[in-house]
Amino acid sequence: MVNFLVVTHGEFGAYLVEAAEGIVGAQMEGIHAMSLSPRQSLSEIKSSLSRLIEDLRRTPDGLLILTDMVGGTPTNVLFPLVKDLPGVEILSGVNLYMLVVAFNNRKSMKLDALMQKILEDGKKSIRDIKALFATQVK
Repeated sequence: MVNFLVVTHGEFGAYLVEAAEGIVGAQMEGIHAMSLSPRQSLSEIKSSLSRLIEDLRRTPDGLLILTDMVGGTPTNVLFPLVKDLPGVEILSGVNLYMLVVAFNNRKSMKLDALMQKILEDGKKSIRDIKALFATQVK
């Protein structure tokens, strides 16, 4: 089973995890959300993330880290910590749909395939709803 670390600015990630679990059911293990605050020092953040990564990557199925935005502190701090770690991947731009897909498929898919599915389905979930339904409601 693939483990997940969701790292975001503020409490965004924790709320995403809570909402996704409300949709697909509680994830009893291997999920952690870390909220970054400007009140934390960079060394505190790196230390906390290093401990979480070490703990969550102990599964043979791998660790997928989801961050809120490219170029943001979560992604920028994480990348140097994991760039050379086998079995650890990072996706940025996390949204609720991505977590629902992740939680629904984490037991049945390998890390690489799961990462691609989350990425593809996450992109598909960003839609112009009026345009989508305008073609169907004529």
